Amino acid sequence: MDHHTATPTTVTATEVVLPGKVEPEGLEVRTHELPAPAKGQVVLRMEATGVSFAEQQMRRGKYFDQPPFPFVPGYDLVGTVVGTGPGADPELVGRRFAAVTKTGAWASHLVVDAADLMPVPDGIDPAAAETVIVNGVTAWQMLHRTAKVRAGGTVVVLGANGGVGSTLVQLARHAGITVIGTASPRHHEALRELGVSPVDYRDPDMYARIRELAPDGVDAVFDHIGGPAIEDSWQLLRRGGTLVSYGTAASKDEEGNSQAPVLKLFARLGAWNAMPNGKGAHFYNLWAGKRRCQTSWQRRMTEDFTQVLRLVADGSLTPQIAATFPLADTVAALQLAESRTVAGKVVILPGK
Repeated sequence: MDHHTATPTTVTATEVVLPGKVEPEGLEVRTHELPAPAKGQVVLRMEATGVSFAEQQMRRGKYFDQPPFPFVPGYDLVGTVVGTGPGADPELVGRRFAAVTKTGAWASHLVVDAADLMPVPDGIDPAAAETVIVNGVTAWQMLHRTAKVRAGGTVVVLGANGGVGSTLVQLARHAGITVIGTASPRHHEALRELGVSPVDYRDPDMYARIRELAPDGVDAVFDHIGGPAIEDSWQLLRRGGTLVSYGTAASKDEEGNSQAPVLKLFARLGAWNAMPNGKGAHFYNLWAGKRRCQTSWQRRMTEDFTQVLRLVADGSLTPQIAATFPLADTVAALQLAESRTVAGKVVILPGK
């Protein structure tokens, strides 16, 4: 019997629940006793979670594979292990980790699989670590695993002030890569300070402006918009260059089938990949490969997150935190994130 590793006391969790298709004000708070962690599971006390694009889609019922209502949203979190189930190492208790949960993280405490934990060093602020879990790993993998851009290369980052974009810009500059970034003019000064050549994303001649800055073409374009303009992104590449598409923001407000724009995009990327011009087109998805091999997927995630945290620790990467709210004020956190008026991530902390 290894009952000695079980959590001795029951934990009462405070959770923010999405009851159905509601406005942010419709979120509900509930408390309940957590079930004891099962084999290989741990209880995490949340220290930071956040609002991502996923939750904004989920409350509209438009996220690709969201669970049936009601459920607790929360895509990822940083927390401390306060209890372990059978078969989970009791040494984990008291240590800080991050985990990508997809749902469930808007809670004071939750049960997660020990296999999903990624270490967070003590010296790193939980809100800073939370801000770079998904955005940091996404940016790192697109730059270094998908596009494999080398020092001395040139890349274009569309939406260079966004969550992934601002991280990508900093990672690329740190790796000795020249960056052209699109953003609204109010962000241009901040981009210049990072060593980026800014281009106004509302300029009807935006792609011509980018070509003036990189007449020989670029090594990679990171495009989160999708839609018809992705053709223009493809045309910017030099021979051997890579288009990395990682979203379909162009269609986010369209009613109807959320998969249609993605399927259309896949078809186009596939056709381009078949052309004999040495250029490549990829659709990046953080979850790709997880079903095929959970352990190698998680190992890559942990490796890349560790690299990103190292850059946070040494000051090479500054997490963009827009604001922090206690869990009790998650309604306000979601409203602010949806207002599109802030740069960076809206982070939720446990509060009092």
